[in-house]
Amino acid sequence: MDRFELTEWLRRSTAVMVTAVVMSTMAGCTQVTDWLQGRPPAAADNPVILGAPEAEAYLKELHDLAAGDPATQAEIFADADAAATLTPGPNTQLRLALVLATPGHPESNPEKAQRLLREILAQEQLLTPAEVSLATIHLNNIERFIVANAEARRLRATNSQAARTEEQAVNQRLSRVEAENRQLRRDLEEAEDKLEAITSIERSIREQE
Repeated sequence: MDRFELTEWLRRSTAVMVTAVVMSTMAGCTQVTDWLQGRPPAAADNPVILGAPEAEAYLKELHDLAAGDPATQAEIFADADAAATLTPGPNTQLRLALVLATPGHPESNPEKAQRLLREILAQEQLLTPAEVSLATIHLNNIERFIVANAEARRLRATNSQAARTEEQAVNQRLSRVEAENRQLRRDLEEAEDKLEAITSIERSIREQE
């Protein structure tokens, strides 16, 4: 390497080093400024909530609830309900809300789950990002379920009303037909009586002749 190449290499290396030092200094200044101004560091985008369960814990319990027998389901609900009552907080309330939002067990309660999830999401800052995601997803699902269930009830009620109306119309038609049949029988009896009377008169006339 000649002198010119050596000089050029040193110049480029120095430029890279200066750039790295400046960037490091700027990053350090930003962190110090944030600390002095009371702002959390950039890592706070994913805060760690002390005592908050992992998402896997919620998912495992929901799986056990959906796949378990009635005794297991009752035990999971009782435990979640007791925890929410004895140590109320966003985490225990979320656990209970997720249990209530899960269909297929006797304690499922979509309306109560919807109310709890809305209250929990109002305290989003006390939840981990995973808990916020779980609450949001289940709230959206449960709200769609409630709307669909209400529509199903409306359709059943409409069908029942239509069936009752149709049944009333059929009964009215049957009543009219039965009344017409009774009238026809009376008319037939009257005609038979008249025919019998005419036959008797004719018989009497022939006997007299």
